[in-house]
Order: sequence, then structure tokens, then C-alpha cells
Amino acid sequence: MAERRLFEDVADEIRRLILEGIYPPGTRLPGERELSERFEVSRVTIREAEIALQATGWIHIRTGAGAYVASELPGNNGRLPEVSAFELTEARSLFEAEAAALAAPTISAETLARLEELLDAMADEQASEDEISAIDREFHMTIAAASNNKAIIHVIESLWRMRMELPDVRTSHSMVCRKDGKARQAEHADVVVALQKRDAAGARLAMRRHFNRLLESMLDETEERALVELRQRSAESRERYLLSAKLA
Repeated sequence: MAERRLFEDVADEIRRLILEGIYPPGTRLPGERELSERFEVSRVTIREAEIALQATGWIHIRTGAGAYVASELPGNNGRLPEVSAFELTEARSLFEAEAAALAAPTISAETLARLEELLDAMADEQASEDEISAIDREFHMTIAAASNNKAIIHVIESLWRMRMELPDVRTSHSMVCRKDGKARQAEHADVVVALQKRDAAGARLAMRRHFNRLLESMLDETEERALVELRQRSAESRERYLLSAKLA
């Protein structure tokens, strides 16, 4: 089981307050500063918690207007399927590549400028793993929103919810992303270049290349972990054998 992160605890607390009626459905949540003081955490942690809550359908973040509790709260139908990181990444490749292709012809200058800002933020070597994850999500969801296809946006939001909430998936991504930061940044930049050129086919291809490389990295990571476990079991067996031989 992956270790829980601080923003997940904060998200759980906000969810509890929503259920208790402190923050009723449809109302605006307090601002980041007020919430950070209440929970004694940074505003970055509050932002990450809100992104997680939005991904799971508990709140809606309105640019420039703050975060609002959803009018209809998620129930048992919000349970996530048990999928592997590999399965999830395959699905993301299919939908996000098409979202990029749909976005290319009509994406606005403002959206392209925001993607550029996110690229710069992604390159910040001082940013934490949680911060990079939040930036990565915003980058992909910004492109999804630019597709102007509500069905695709909903699917990608659901896929990102799995990416953020399923412990095994989160752990797998964490292991891979620690090693491939520069490659990931370059791939995101290629997507933005294609979008700037209004090149639908190029945007689709750039996004697919990004996910294909991620899938390969996941396979390499899985093989590496399997080898480590095999060596560990062999060492334990050897130690038991030597101990038995000494006692014989």
C-alpha cells in the first residue's frame, strides 16, 4: 500500500465537512489562504486537495471564481474499478490523443499561453513530486477541455481520478516519473508545438508518443522490480541453505 500524502488527508477532511453540512452542496469553499490556516498546511497542499476533490466529483473549480461544492455529491457509483497502471495508461493514450487532435484546430491563444506556463512550471527542479503531479494533471485536463467534447472530457476526468486515487497506480507512476522528468517535459513540449501549428495529426501523434514511452518505462520498471524480488528470494533461500548445512 502506497504511503498517503498530506493532500489526501486534507481532501478527506474537506469531504467530511461537506458531508456534515459545514460546506453544503452548491456553496463556495473558503479561499486557499483560509483553508491553509484551518488545516495548517501550505496553499499548494490545499490546491492539490481541491484538484483531487474535483477529480472525484466533490467540487468544481471555476477559474477566477474559486472552488464550489458539487450540487449532487458522488455516491457508491463513484467507486473506482481495480485497474493496473498499464491498463490505465493504455486508455489515457486512446482518449487523450484524440482530445489533442480535436483541440488543435480551435484551441485559443489564451489556452496555448496557459500550456506554456505549465511547461515552465513543470521544469522547476524545486517543485515537489505532488506539485509536478498537479501540474501534469492541469496540463492534460486543459487540452481535454480545449477539445470541447463533453463526453471525452468526462472520460479523461474519470481516468485522472484513477490515476490519483488508486494506490498501486499512483506508486507505479511515482517510480517512473522520478526517472523520466526531462523526457516527459520534452514530450509535453512536442504536444504544445503541434497545437500551436493547429496540426491535429501532429498533436495526436505527439500525445501517443508520450504515452507509448510511458508504457515502455512502466514495463521496464516492472521487470526491474521483478528481478529485485527474485534476487531477494534467492538470497533468502541461500541463507537458509547455508544455515541448515552449518547445523547439520
